[in-house]
Amino acid sequence: MTTRYTYTPRGVCSRQINVELDGDTIEHVDFVGGCNGNLKAIGKLVKGKSVDEVAQILEGNTCGPRSTSCADQMVKALRAAQQAQ
Repeated sequence: MTTRYTYTPRGVCSRQINVELDGDTIEHVDFVGGCNGNLKAIGKLVKGKSVDEVAQILEGNTCGPRSTSCADQMVKALRAAQQAQ
């Protein structure tokens, strides 16, 4: 069963993160706003991986002087989608 979840990130340039999970497996991620090419690439790189695998790599990643990043916010979106299942 696929779970679709929309997350509003905080402290980053992207305005929205859309996530689709099949259990613990990431089926799709896309971002609204932010660095278009980089965020499309992140979506392609995480497809088919588990939430825990991606979280282990990207959780806590920062962007410039910010204490978070779009990748870090994506992990928060993935965790929230897991809890919504």
